[in-house]
Amino acid sequence: MEPIKQHSGKVYPLNRSNIDTDQIIPKQFLKRIERQGFGQFLFYNWRFDKDGELREDFSLNHPVYKGASILVAGENFGCGSSREHAPWAIQDYGFRIVIAPSYADIFYSNCGKNGILAIQLPEEKVTELVNNAEGVEYYLTVDLENQLITDNHGFKATFELASYLKEMLLNGWDEIAVTLTHQDKISSFENTHR
Repeated sequence: MEPIKQHSGKVYPLNRSNIDTDQIIPKQFLKRIERQGFGQFLFYNWRFDKDGELREDFSLNHPVYKGASILVAGENFGCGSSREHAPWAIQDYGFRIVIAPSYADIFYSNCGKNGILAIQLPEEKVTELVNNAEGVEYYLTVDLENQLITDNHGFKATFELASYLKEMLLNGWDEIAVTLTHQDKISSFENTHR
């Protein structure tokens, strides 16, 4: 996984609550076992019409959000089934950071395990970000080391994050990589328990 220390990127505001994992990545696209290739199906039923053409009435399809890497959404983001494909699709599309007032527990955990920084902010801060990014190019800087979010217009917010998850994201480690940081203890155990 790619480490996240500080990330500056364009914001895409998805002003909806209770977005479930089937809306993030519909079930018909869950046939792959590798983690790549799911981004093209992100929010598929909202982004495309019944003929597979991009819908002009869905905001992510607007040119102003092209290249956005920070997704801001409403409360209870990632609810529904526990499919790990949802963070895979978000990441493969190009989002590195998700900001919302609250998350479904399993989705939140899956984000961290897959190198996505999921930040929880108070609803009024999320609303401010959505309003700032509505229909315009709007950029944020997320400083993971100092747990701080800023823009160039005076917005500032701090966020909480478990130290274990912070260490994983700062170093670009998945759970296997964390285990391998104890390789000397593992080898010692194996040598004494043959």
